[in-house]
Amino acid sequence: MKINILYNFRENPWGGGNQFLKALKKEFIKKGIYEKNLERAEIILFNSYPFNAEYFFNEIFQIKIKCPQKVIIYRLDGPIFLYRSNDKKIDKIIILFNALLTDGIVFQSNWCKQKNKKLFGISSKYETVIHNAPDSEIFNKDSKKEFNLNNKIKLIATSWSSNWKKGFDIYKYLDENLDFSRYEMTFIGNSPVEFKNIKDIKPVSSEKLAELLKEHDIYITASQNDPCSNSLIEALFCNLPAVALNEGGHPELIQKGGELFRGKEDVIQKIKKVVQDYHYYQSQIPEFSIKKIAQDYYEFAKRIYNDIQDGNYRPKKINFSARINFYKMKFMILTWKRLNKSRKIISKINALTFNKLI
Repeated sequence: MKINILYNFRENPWGGGNQFLKALKKEFIKKGIYEKNLERAEIILFNSYPFNAEYFFNEIFQIKIKCPQKVIIYRLDGPIFLYRSNDKKIDKIIILFNALLTDGIVFQSNWCKQKNKKLFGISSKYETVIHNAPDSEIFNKDSKKEFNLNNKIKLIATSWSSNWKKGFDIYKYLDENLDFSRYEMTFIGNSPVEFKNIKDIKPVSSEKLAELLKEHDIYITASQNDPCSNSLIEALFCNLPAVALNEGGHPELIQKGGELFRGKEDVIQKIKKVVQDYHYYQSQIPEFSIKKIAQDYYEFAKRIYNDIQDGNYRPKKINFSARINFYKMKFMILTWKRLNKSRKIISKINALTFNKLI
């Protein structure tokens, strides 16, 4: 049984989903279970929000018509609108796609599963929760800087996305209120805020990012409703205790390897708490293994595949009703794309206005 990942992979710095899927593909290749030819793969792993959505929806629809026995597994995050307020249309497209083609769902966290079910009723005969993990050849503890309480405490935050809900209100607050005689802070990624005290570095390669993470002491993330932050997992892999907003999948990922905060009123207090007992928090960082994650994906796919072979399940097929819903979905995607272009222009104007006000 072979698996194909239907995704537009990016080699340059990109979002967390891209980084995880690259690591997963690499591990599948090592295990000898990856098939780059879509038609020869028994299992197609489809990511919930590819950037060329219309193209991939077309491709997966056509392959299902040609090869109806293909198993479609949906790697699902979200709900999207919780961290991209205007994108409820994407969630509606996801609901329709799931009903139309999905044989199984991999939710990225328990929080993600609960929210999707509660808000949209998304479900499948086959479901599981599998967290993400980074490429351990890049993100690891090797050469991690030793913590020294006598030195300035070095904090770091990262975000490829410049979405305000990625925590920029908290980062701005820290920029203005953190004691920079005691702390240093670095932000790596795309920020809509012009920092005065925080060192701002544009997106870098995974290799460079891992190197920079290991030069710091504590990872900060204030992203809202983030189902399974790949950036957070990368930092934990590099042996950094974390201070994270108590939302989304953060508690599942951090466990006892850091502290959770509510907002501006307690974020600095939680940073100080981690500093005071640094080695304890560092010793409690949970371990994530891309090898285990890849095996979990494989076993989940194998369960569906075996049920098909045993006659206990039939993959979803493209009937007349499905064809109508497919074209409905295409129309929804085209509408969303037009609206998204307009929102990007408005967002840039708002960002410029916000920076002038502050």
